[in-house]
Amino acid sequence: MATFVLVHGAWHGGWCWRRVANRLRAAGHDVYTPTLTGLADRSHLLSPSVRLQTHILDIANLLSWEDLESVVLCGHSYGGMVITGAADREARRIKSLVYVDAFVPSDGESAMDSRPPERVELAFEQIRSVGEGWWMPPTPAASFRVNEADQAWVDAKCTNFPISCFTQPVRLTGAVDGISGKYYVRAGGYKAPQFDACVEKLSGDPDWDVRSLPCGHDIMVDMPDELTAVLEEACQ
Repeated sequence: MATFVLVHGAWHGGWCWRRVANRLRAAGHDVYTPTLTGLADRSHLLSPSVRLQTHILDIANLLSWEDLESVVLCGHSYGGMVITGAADREARRIKSLVYVDAFVPSDGESAMDSRPPERVELAFEQIRSVGEGWWMPPTPAASFRVNEADQAWVDAKCTNFPISCFTQPVRLTGAVDGISGKYYVRAGGYKAPQFDACVEKLSGDPDWDVRSLPCGHDIMVDMPDELTAVLEEACQ
């Protein structure tokens, strides 16, 4: 039996891991799918003060307060920023890291630093036009290439997201670099230069296991069986 902590990305919530979590629990594993502050079932806490560091503490505190050990810590998309920061704080609790079509930041980098310029421009236009100067409305599921059958469900569940989570840089001590088991799963059906750059950077690194699945960005929604298999590999 292993322990998994699955961290969602921007606009999403713990709900997006339901299919993967059900499969892992059926196999006898302990699974945590926390919702980050200000999102989904915690959207009542959304405020301009919510930023990347808030979310890093959400996960670091979960690891600490639950006394978790030998954790497979997994992050999707923006969740890669979060798990990197949390793992750096609580490295002794982490067995392996799994990045699912996610950012893999270095010290001092923000999510905005690697986003394509046109996506950065769009984000700031959205916060000016509808987001009261600080939040971004959800990106439609179709844009993420979510399978058609699930697009309405995903759109109904996504909530607004603070721009500061994308603009605040992560601060790392280097402890995260000592975690030996690292996996990167790229969504082959979703065009994203920032994630292609991660694959290019990590593919030659012997500490990383890099692979691709033929689906849209929300791999945990589109291909839960295949992603579950990767996660179970990461706990070996």
